[in-house]
Amino acid sequence: MISHYFHWLHGKWPSGAVEKAPAVRDDGTCNVQGIRIVGDLTGVPLLKFSADTGARAIREILAESGFVKGQPSDETLDVAIIGAGVSGISAAIEAKKAGLNFQLYESAEAFSTIRNFPRKKPIFTYPTDMVPEGEMRFRATVKEELLTELSAQQSDHGIEPVAAHIDRIERSGSELKLHFLKGEPALAKRVIVAIGRTGNFRKLNVPGEGLDKVSNRLIDSKGFTDKRVLVVGGGDSALEAAISLAESGASVDLSYRKKEFARPKAGNLEKLEAFSKEGKLRLHLGTNVQDIDENQVTLCGDSGCDNVIPNDNVFVLIGREAPLDFFRRSGIHISGERTPKFWITMAGALLFSIWLYHWKKGGKLPFDGKLPAWLNPQPGSWFSCLHGWWDTAASFGNIIKIAVSEPSFYYSLAYCLCVMIFGIRRIRRRKTPYVKLQTTVLTLIQWIPLFILPYFVLPYLGANGAFTHGGIGQWFGETFLSNGPGTAPDQYWRAFGFILAWPLFVFNLFTDAPLWGWLILGFIQTFVIIPLIVWRWGKGAYCGWICSCGALAETMGDTHRQKMPHGPFWNKLNMVGQVVLAFAFLILAVRIIGWIYPSSGLNSLFKTLLYTMPIGNYSYLVDLWLAGVMGVAFYFHFSGRIWCRFACPLAALMHIYGRFTRFRIFADKDKCISCNVCTSVCHQGIDVMTFANKGKAMEDPQCVRCSACVQSCPTGVLNFGRLGKKTDDGFEKIFDTLPASLVQLAERRKTSSKH
Repeated sequence: MISHYFHWLHGKWPSGAVEKAPAVRDDGTCNVQGIRIVGDLTGVPLLKFSADTGARAIREILAESGFVKGQPSDETLDVAIIGAGVSGISAAIEAKKAGLNFQLYESAEAFSTIRNFPRKKPIFTYPTDMVPEGEMRFRATVKEELLTELSAQQSDHGIEPVAAHIDRIERSGSELKLHFLKGEPALAKRVIVAIGRTGNFRKLNVPGEGLDKVSNRLIDSKGFTDKRVLVVGGGDSALEAAISLAESGASVDLSYRKKEFARPKAGNLEKLEAFSKEGKLRLHLGTNVQDIDENQVTLCGDSGCDNVIPNDNVFVLIGREAPLDFFRRSGIHISGERTPKFWITMAGALLFSIWLYHWKKGGKLPFDGKLPAWLNPQPGSWFSCLHGWWDTAASFGNIIKIAVSEPSFYYSLAYCLCVMIFGIRRIRRRKTPYVKLQTTVLTLIQWIPLFILPYFVLPYLGANGAFTHGGIGQWFGETFLSNGPGTAPDQYWRAFGFILAWPLFVFNLFTDAPLWGWLILGFIQTFVIIPLIVWRWGKGAYCGWICSCGALAETMGDTHRQKMPHGPFWNKLNMVGQVVLAFAFLILAVRIIGWIYPSSGLNSLFKTLLYTMPIGNYSYLVDLWLAGVMGVAFYFHFSGRIWCRFACPLAALMHIYGRFTRFRIFADKDKCISCNVCTSVCHQGIDVMTFANKGKAMEDPQCVRCSACVQSCPTGVLNFGRLGKKTDDGFEKIFDTLPASLVQLAERRKTSSKH
């Protein structure tokens, strides 16, 4: 039953992982000062983007305040460029234009990656309307024409690479030292790494893989007419090779370890399926190569390892590893790798968060402990010298003095400032109307109803009798700001509940006596309003536009979203939130039954579950540790959505609602290049790319509508929207009107300018 529930809620969605790569900032810089990484390793394997990043790197180096151009005769190069692919040649052209003393190094030959493409391989120059920075331009549509075009541009600008294999880069004072496999090191003020994903070919690690008939690349399929050929792999390279071989008259088998393709372009997949139906090739999905012999290959699948295929040649096209060892030797950080620095800084962040949240809660520790005095400062003593207006009852000065005397005030103020400051950075960084409006709304909600209202406005109104002198004011105070009938309406913190619904904020429902106003409002919020919002706009309408946890995640956590772990194991951990949600419902049931039967002993059980059970009580374990300590401590190491994705009980409830939502992220599969950027920037761990390159609408209920996948897509594949009326072909697609994609925004502007 649990496994079926998991599959229905989280297990059925794609869960592809993100490959390791050097940790690169938006401008190509990394942790080693003076080194910029350009081209494919920035995450977008497109010709125009590669050329663009190479040219931009030179222009940004020239704009650096600390960079001083030298003389051509200087032994120290202004710029060393490693790799003579598209991005490296583009950088070299720009460096020559700027009169820099530079050198371009290449271990093989210029444009070697493109030279190793299969004959007549189609070339896609997305985005169509993009004009890259620099001098390089692309018009060819097949490999051979592209090479002619690129070689001509290289020759026209007089760019000649030096044959050299660089083993590592070392920082040496203000310079960078390039160590060659052979020869003396070279010195440079700046280094541009443009080597692409030119690491070792991935291996099957099976017997017979070293035979001469096994290869990792196909250059020309014409030499395999009438041969029995096995292609292994499920990406575009494998599919294009299988199609080309079949067209050349080979007898082709294609083996792929998964039961369906996830990454190939739509055109390749359609052609492959057509060839399969026509009997021009045979598909073996969900199989792995077990053994390779001189005249046959053995495949293993669900039915066993009895699938023996007659065979003359094998092409293992399962990709290449990025040249990570080069980056490690050069001291460049690899995304996803856990270095000693990672664990030390995470331990520091954890210790700080443990102190912060215990201090915010009054300094109390489990088992009647308390923070030592030096770790438990009392803000009230800081302002004891303030008198006069500050002590005058009902004055605004007195309201301020009371507010600043509480540790929670400083926590809330810091929270608001972080949302605002990092929100401004997010708006400047993302530059879409969607991000601008979303961040503004999140910031205003955080500042007004979650800070100014409970700390200043409501206390000032209360001190001046607004909630005690009859009328609607008194009704409001007794209903929402008291601990029940006959108690003072001075519990202003309860106003958090107007924004933070149960079970995210539980303390307006988990009370000694029933607060009927909050019970009714809480029920309407959680079981009426939020389900309707989720049905129409998806879970992200609350998580990404209203919630304070989401506000900090989308602002302070914006530059860390790529750190969220992906894959099947982590998807299983999504169920932790369901356990927390069940815990919240258990306490709610105990609370309600205890009210109905006060002599049943359940009131005591309620207090035990909520407050007094050592460490395991809900208030301490969930509200302080999971939502507070764990959620914030891991911001800079595992992204800002750890709490939201894995443990938030309200998010867990909305995941259930989300299974019935009309919200979708629609994809134009013809534009998808399977670069995996959309998946890598998802801080909810969603495998967006697998939806996109199949043209399927993304419907994983984890989505928080942050727009990172839509905004980061280099070809404008993705669109927010919802399902409309049912038609003969399925459902009508209704797209959001608020632009969230820079590519699509540029296309719209270009279209409108033509009219």
